[in-house]
Amino acid sequence: MTKNSISPTQWTGLLPVDDTALAVTDTGGSGVPVVYLNGQFATQGYWRRVVAELGTDWRHLTFDARARGKSKRSADYSFDVAVRDVDAVLAARGIDRALVVGWSYGAFVAAHWASRNPQRALGAVLVEGAEPYDWLDAAMEQRIRKLFKRMSWFMPLVRPTGLTPKMTADQMATCNIELGRLSRESELGPVLDAITVPTRYVLASGSSFGSKGDEQERIRAAVGAVTTRNPNIQVSAKVSSNHGAILKKDFRAVAKAVHEVAALDR
Repeated sequence: MTKNSISPTQWTGLLPVDDTALAVTDTGGSGVPVVYLNGQFATQGYWRRVVAELGTDWRHLTFDARARGKSKRSADYSFDVAVRDVDAVLAARGIDRALVVGWSYGAFVAAHWASRNPQRALGAVLVEGAEPYDWLDAAMEQRIRKLFKRMSWFMPLVRPTGLTPKMTADQMATCNIELGRLSRESELGPVLDAITVPTRYVLASGSSFGSKGDEQERIRAAVGAVTTRNPNIQVSAKVSSNHGAILKKDFRAVAKAVHEVAALDR
């Protein structure tokens, strides 16, 4: 990045971080900075409808996580690195305080970042993620590894399209299993309880990729205990679309939650 790219002007490019480079898009402007955090293997393009709905009164920052989208490979795909990369993007763009919006895996990143940075977080919107639930056991771990192993043969074929990350099946499975451990009530509960900024959930309905029966609804039900314990956290909406389609079909609900959180920070 050049020195003058730190000013609040529109910028798109690769940001060097550690052993990788992250593909970042910053719309610039003087509006409230909003950082969008992607699903585990998704790209920044998933947010385009939310960004368009909110419009130009906001400063939108999207980026592809390591080995996703146009970002480069790395030796480290851990969750802690995902949280630290939020700081790297904000620092590079000269932003001290921001509102974080995360979907699925990105909701966990947003929750951790907001919990760790109460003076810097303007608020958080957690879309279909960061629900404390003990869904990972030995059988589920085996199921995850088998699922990604079955997918491994075709992932290199579709990788040029950007539909799959530049990661091995084993790396992807390991990331998913790590998320399962972080989802446990004993792990995620204290993180959510420590959030002191306005936070809103936007929940979907039905199933998600890899889930069976009512698994996903049981996970969502855990949010009730979170909102009871922490008055800073509320449910903004529960929409009809499923986990994978929520940013496409119910982007207005996500944008509404962003407005709610920003209004509470003033």
